[in-house]
Amino acid sequence: MIYYLIINVIACFLTIYDKLASKHHLHRIRETSLFFVASLGGALLMYASMLMIHHKTRKKKFMIILPLLVIIHSSIVVYLLI
Repeated sequence: MIYYLIINVIACFLTIYDKLASKHHLHRIRETSLFFVASLGGALLMYASMLMIHHKTRKKKFMIILPLLVIIHSSIVVYLLI
């Protein structure tokens, strides 16, 4: 559980940084890097933060893949706890 907490905080930080970088024309984080962190377990807070700050919400692949990853990771956590 500590792992999921840490990876989700990192994912949230990366999402917020990427949003700020897009506004200020700074170096952006690649989409593949964002998906990689999400696939490692950070999809929940990444998806929530994207919705809250309206970042990449028009990108269909983010709005489809992230919720699917949330479901997969939630299922894994539930399975491990049972």
